[in-house]
Amino acid sequence: AEAGILGAMPSLNARMPEAFEEILRQVRAKTDKPFAINLTIGLTEPGRLQRDVELCLEYEVPALITSYGNPTPIVAAAKTKGIFVMHDVIQLQHAKKAVAAGVDAIIGVSQGAGGHAGTVNPYVLVPYLRRHLPVPIVAAGCIGGGEQVAASLALGAELAYMGTRFVACAEAGAPDAYKQMLVDATHDDIVYTDEVSGIHANFLKQTLPSERIASRDDAPKRWKEIWSAGQGVSLIDEVKPMGAIVEDIVREYHDAVARLRG
Repeated sequence: AEAGILGAMPSLNARMPEAFEEILRQVRAKTDKPFAINLTIGLTEPGRLQRDVELCLEYEVPALITSYGNPTPIVAAAKTKGIFVMHDVIQLQHAKKAVAAGVDAIIGVSQGAGGHAGTVNPYVLVPYLRRHLPVPIVAAGCIGGGEQVAASLALGAELAYMGTRFVACAEAGAPDAYKQMLVDATHDDIVYTDEVSGIHANFLKQTLPSERIASRDDAPKRWKEIWSAGQGVSLIDEVKPMGAIVEDIVREYHDAVARLRG
């Protein structure tokens, strides 16, 4: 947030609600800039989800990103505090349901996105959603720099959503080995599979186990050893401070626009 972008994190980055509340307390103490929390509806135990929503309302989180489920109850609660709600989708039918539920924007998660992703190329998904929806569109997937931000806006998106690039920043809490693997990897190292969680997602192939773990009793523990990434890893050359990465993205964006103008 302090670097000038809308920073976001999943509530499930904290194992317990108490830890999530402490994170919110720290964020509120360190910045007065907007930030967002991702609530993964279908992957969160109902009681935990309810408590996470309550904490987001209590700490007046400026924006929420919902995914993997019906956002209607969360949208209704968020509206009482004027919280902006975006919803992840990979298909138009899900986007229409989310818009009907009252979300403020749709995030189109394209082929090649880190984590759980769709199968539609962003060159099709973004303009397709733009053509059929009345709300702002956020482009997600394969966005590794300012050039892709410019392309996303040209396709009809109002915003671009980047994840993998910011894992490889100096301030991120990810293991150093994870960050270095992102620097060393290319899109050829990304595997799209449902063998990890039961839902198709993109992972670094070097970290994938030889057997399916989605139904194993030790799945949560094994998850820590499996690292996700999108195809945008091809554009990551080094680990940098967050501010430097944002400066790079802004410069790359303006350079791309200048090239288009000739």
